[in-house]
Amino acid sequence: MSEKNSKQVNLDANLPDLSKWVIFSITFGFLGINMGFSLQSSQMSRIFQSIGANPNSLGFFFIFPGLMGMIVQPLVGKYSDRTWNRFGRRMPYLLFGAPIAALVLLMLPFSGSLGFGYGSMAAMIFAAFAVCFMDLFNNICMQPFRMIVGDMVNNKQKNFAWSLQQIFFNGGGILASLLPFIFTACGMQNTAKKGVVPNTVIYAYVVAAVVLLVTSMWTVFNVKEYDPETYARYHGIDPKANKKSVSLFHLIKVAPRAFWELCLVQFFSWVGIMYVWTYTTGTLAKNVWHTTNPTSAGFQAAGNWYGVLTAILSIAGICWGFLYSHAKTTTRKKWYAAGLIMGGIGLIMVSMIHDKWLTVVAFILFGICYFTIHTLPFTLLTSSLNGQNEGAYIGLFNIGICLPQIVASLMSFIIFPLVGHSQPMMMLIAGISLLIAAIAVRGVHEGVTVKN
Repeated sequence: MSEKNSKQVNLDANLPDLSKWVIFSITFGFLGINMGFSLQSSQMSRIFQSIGANPNSLGFFFIFPGLMGMIVQPLVGKYSDRTWNRFGRRMPYLLFGAPIAALVLLMLPFSGSLGFGYGSMAAMIFAAFAVCFMDLFNNICMQPFRMIVGDMVNNKQKNFAWSLQQIFFNGGGILASLLPFIFTACGMQNTAKKGVVPNTVIYAYVVAAVVLLVTSMWTVFNVKEYDPETYARYHGIDPKANKKSVSLFHLIKVAPRAFWELCLVQFFSWVGIMYVWTYTTGTLAKNVWHTTNPTSAGFQAAGNWYGVLTAILSIAGICWGFLYSHAKTTTRKKWYAAGLIMGGIGLIMVSMIHDKWLTVVAFILFGICYFTIHTLPFTLLTSSLNGQNEGAYIGLFNIGICLPQIVASLMSFIIFPLVGHSQPMMMLIAGISLLIAAIAVRGVHEGVTVKN
């Protein structure tokens, strides 16, 4: 779209300021949502290797989360844009999804306890289906939390709202990631017979399921969404626009420029994150504990330490979030690029260092990056939308998160053998990918583009 036929405007200027209590209630549910995602990111590789998956095949299993996100998130966005009933607009999906998400969260850690046998095809298939269901319903739960920020929070308060959401997100990450370590310190067995997931991991998932349900229901029963007329008035749009069904393909064609520019940044960002999820446990086991045997005590200790590092990155993200919440709206791109650069440096450190405590420094840097990747793109995107089809656009934007994960997983079948099946080398590639993402931030143009 040329400048001649467009103009940049702020169409959420009429949205009122919300009280901090309302913003708290809107964002609180992310505490539980990220407990599930954090356990997935920190323990999934460990679980699959514990039940007998070949490290060469890990990338295959990590395709499923991205695939589920690509399917579910745009559909939840599209249909929730037209869903207004007595429970609200986004909340019906959360009310339906949270109880099921809590139940299916328990499938994966028990995949080694059903008698399938170490490395058996049945165990791999069951675990793969468990991941699919877990991600399916976790995404159904997560999307309403993101969409309601775009629905109800004005541009002035967006930095604070997205920061608070990520503070709860990271808080859930801290709790979930530390649970196996805490259970081990309390005397729970951190090893199990061959092909079985340790109790420390199983009970971490049980706690996560309970917290996910409780925090999601808190948001459902404490947030009152705007009715269609009020929403249209606050966003300066025709009330009939809320009822008109628009195809996702049409929305892609008329998407604002920032949508595509941010997707490019997201591609390199999430390639890096996918390799962190897949190869960190193996990298720590090899570099720090000097083992590659997934049934060894050293490998399981590396899995616990990755959980601790995930908690540390979450703490770093919380601290960075408090700083960012007071940032000027005009400096968002600088914060975005800086966070990605620090993450790239941190992952490059992880690939090379052999000292357990130096990995803490590396993950502090990556924690700043992790907060940045989960916050800045959505802040910039929702500031570039006009209030119509906001949920659908956020759902489509999540394809820019999920597709890179699938691409990265498929690429790993080529890259992993090329680097000599070295998991530390995959971490190096992850760091380089984040540095490329930081360069791509320069091309992002924030702002709503409206046809005259």
